[in-house]
Amino acid sequence: MEKKKPTTYTEAMQEIETILARLNEPNPDIDLLASQVRRAGELIKFCRERLRKAEKEVADALGDETDQQA
Repeated sequence: MEKKKPTTYTEAMQEIETILARLNEPNPDIDLLASQVRRAGELIKFCRERLRKAEKEVADALGDETDQQA
């Protein structure tokens, strides 16, 4: 079963928090451990890409404002 790709940063962060809660349980399911860690890695990559995109958009917007004021 393929996990769905998150559509928002918030959605991805919520799933990461859920995975962390499962991993922090006193007796985590060892059979699911590797797949959960792999999924968390995918979600972290997604979040990093979203943050980079947002950072670029903000920088571009501020750059446009600076150009107009000069």
